[in-house]
Amino acid sequence: MKVRVLLCFICVSVCLASDTTTVPVPDAIVDHYCAATRAQEGSIPGASMEVEIKGFLPKLKKYGKLNALRKISPLGLIKYERLLFEGDRTVNKEVIQRYLNAEIETQKDHRADIAVTPQNYRFKYKGLNRSDGRDVYVFQVTPKQKRESLFKGEIWIDTETYLKVQESGYLVKNPSILIKKVAFIRKYEIHDGISTPKQVLSVVDTRLVGKAELTIDFTKFEIDSRRASAETGNQ
Repeated sequence: MKVRVLLCFICVSVCLASDTTTVPVPDAIVDHYCAATRAQEGSIPGASMEVEIKGFLPKLKKYGKLNALRKISPLGLIKYERLLFEGDRTVNKEVIQRYLNAEIETQKDHRADIAVTPQNYRFKYKGLNRSDGRDVYVFQVTPKQKRESLFKGEIWIDTETYLKVQESGYLVKNPSILIKKVAFIRKYEIHDGISTPKQVLSVVDTRLVGKAELTIDFTKFEIDSRRASAETGNQ
């Protein structure tokens, strides 16, 4: 009887030991994610992609759509070209253009204080999930300070490349007194080891016109190495 009990105890111990080896170490995952993100920063000179931005004001029943070419310079600056808009002008001015201006200003400053890193956020491991056929690590992220552009929510990290595939949550500080809440989901896809935007879904709860819905789809990601080299030389 004692022998059986001992054998059972040994089997359970071995199983537990083998399971522990498969459990990821959260701090190591975050370190790999930060390293992969830093490595990617210099990998997209001359990148461009087509964007379709759709804005909707349900309360006013107003809709607008903007198609454009989104370019990223070797210095990481964002520029929109070949803008083609159709729909209500109020949606263009109050929803779409506000988003474009905010994105351009944020990128222009290269603000490290809003990056999703341990410097600005607390990371809490939540487990594994699946996203578009990939295994991902899910982390809850909470900003250490209440500042503009920081959010509380989740980040999903690809288990193979350690690049982000999704960020979601809400801003902890609203950019304007006219805005009550900003919630979003940012989806990314991985092209040749680079995490690129795929889609942004955002709902802004405003005090004046109610909810404003924004859907942004990114397609045809390309890197023009010749253009990037020429621009780098000129700068």
